[in-house]
Amino acid sequence: MRHLIRAAFFVWAGASAAMAAGPKTRVGVVFDKGGRDDRSFNAAAWRGLEEAKKTLGIDAKYVEAMDDNAYEPAIRTFARKRFDLTIAIGFSQAESMTRVAADFPEQRFALVDAVSSQSNVRSLLFADHEGAFLAGAAAMMKSTTGKVGFIGGMDVPLIRRFELGFRAGARHIKKDALTVANFVGITVDSWNNPPKAKELALSQYNGGADVIYVAAGASNIGVFDAAGAKSKFAIGTDSNQNGMRPGLILTSILKRIDVAVFQTIADVQGAKFTGGKIEFGVANGGIDYAVDRHNEGVLTPEIRATLEELKRKISNGSIKVPDYYVETDRATFKK
Repeated sequence: MRHLIRAAFFVWAGASAAMAAGPKTRVGVVFDKGGRDDRSFNAAAWRGLEEAKKTLGIDAKYVEAMDDNAYEPAIRTFARKRFDLTIAIGFSQAESMTRVAADFPEQRFALVDAVSSQSNVRSLLFADHEGAFLAGAAAMMKSTTGKVGFIGGMDVPLIRRFELGFRAGARHIKKDALTVANFVGITVDSWNNPPKAKELALSQYNGGADVIYVAAGASNIGVFDAAGAKSKFAIGTDSNQNGMRPGLILTSILKRIDVAVFQTIADVQGAKFTGGKIEFGVANGGIDYAVDRHNEGVLTPEIRATLEELKRKISNGSIKVPDYYVETDRATFKK
């Protein structure tokens, strides 16, 4: 796993042979409410699918689910049509995926951000709290007010995990750091509500926060709009969003869903697919932060040097990032 991220788009020497040997591998993907072009979470999965089409020559189809009730019918349709692999993007599809996979035990499935009990499902998991820790540290190093903010999409344990990691990162840099957190909502619409996210961000900026980390899918755009209006900083997530507000997006925390999706497709095509959990974090490059021409002037060399040191310590275990999924961490980390 340590070298998986670096190697994923360069390995798989058997791709061209497999493409020439038989029919194309068919892959179906079900995106959540944010849609494939949310420029964040779903967009990362879409990049992996596009790379697989280009490199591996697969035949790909996708569905953009409008609500929770659409997940199971979409997954089941791909299964009934005997697609070689069906991928569900997002934790909210876990129950639907598990039910369908149980009905089609000979087929292969993948699930992002949740665990399925079915042995024919590969669960692709990410250490979101580690990335959020880096975001909190970067935010506090950049802050001049000592107060930073977090805006999550849907108020669920996964996003609470982001929040807890963010608070821990900020306090690692400054013990008395002030942090404030809000959530766009409690329904799937929270992933695609930029106006509400902008309203929350403006309130945080007006309250003294000068850097906001957002993990809200397509709603992220609202926070970036608020950053532009107030000339304050924001931090993106999942995909590289630095170019959406050049100079005001301090960095983006990268969640390499693209690599996970691509590698899973490659494993199916190469007859190497296995079910079970595969985890991606800072140690294997599955979680990182983005530096490019859009933010290299604001994410200073000093901040980057500290972030690299934090990555090293997280990787070797000398820093343990509190995890909302761990009851003791949740109970002992005071807000």
